[in-house]
Amino acid sequence: MKKEELLSYIGNLSQLGQCRHYTLTEGWGCGMRATDINTGAGLQYTVLPDRGMDISLAAYKGKNLVYMTCNGETSPAFFEPEGSGWLRTFAGGLLTTCGLTYLGPPCSDNGEQLGLHGRYSTTPVKQYADLSGWDGDNYILKVKGIAEEGYLFGSKLRLERVIGSVAGTNMIKITDTISNFGSSVSPYTILYHINIGYPLLSEDAELVIDPESTVARDDEALRGIDEFRSFSKPRGHYREQVFFHTMKNDGQGKTCVELRNKVIGTALSVCFDAARLPYLTQWKMLGYGEYVLGIEPCNVPCKSRGALREKGELPFLGPGESVTNEIEIKVTDCSSSKKISNPSL
Repeated sequence: MKKEELLSYIGNLSQLGQCRHYTLTEGWGCGMRATDINTGAGLQYTVLPDRGMDISLAAYKGKNLVYMTCNGETSPAFFEPEGSGWLRTFAGGLLTTCGLTYLGPPCSDNGEQLGLHGRYSTTPVKQYADLSGWDGDNYILKVKGIAEEGYLFGSKLRLERVIGSVAGTNMIKITDTISNFGSSVSPYTILYHINIGYPLLSEDAELVIDPESTVARDDEALRGIDEFRSFSKPRGHYREQVFFHTMKNDGQGKTCVELRNKVIGTALSVCFDAARLPYLTQWKMLGYGEYVLGIEPCNVPCKSRGALREKGELPFLGPGESVTNEIEIKVTDCSSSKKISNPSL
């Protein structure tokens, strides 16, 4: 429908979709900024500017898509960087970003003690802006912000993030530009921790993935390597299984992974640039109350920075250098999950 025709039917743009901004007022999240984005086609999700514009809640046609930890949406003020303290403020949600100079398990690297999964997800953005508006006949719901991770005498990385959806579609596009604004070379590691939960994730779900290769993280994962595409009901005393996939691309540089649940009739796909993000970590955790599938595109194998440096796998950004990553998350009805056409953002 043309813009003029659409406008003849409505009295307010919120009828097409909207970004609603507010502040959380209770519990661990008290004081945090939040933005609910409703695409007007069934997809709704929540962006948290005070957590690097990560995405917490997400639902499609009223059905939840994500796993949320018992912490819920938690203020970065409670962040514990040492050891595994990161878990105490990990909410799960549709997206938790790990990085920007280290990720993976705690370690010591060049005399620096590094905790789990980095600091990015507890970094508030500045210059947060709602850039929603018309692009021809499409109404674009769009927010933007800038997060900086740096300190005196240390690395200085900046991430500019744009999150957008076209009203009337069920797709989220995340565009990140990471730049070194310092005067020395900096390690650069990033992992997009996408956490899918019940009811999309259940024993009826199937992971559709075609990797170049798959490696089990440890003996526990090795025991389940033949079943990494399938899932069971929650189990007591389940031990997490983690698989490292090296991804193929479609000939145009992209690769996609999809979780499909035909019983509820919903599929969620994650598409990204396999050249920029050649690895995908799969976190399979099927315990009671801790029932989650992590789909995690990343630019390095999910190892500590010390291990990456030792093996010569640690990437760097030089002064003034930048890189751009694009992630597309699409939600569809299963019958139409193979071919999706979305207007360009």
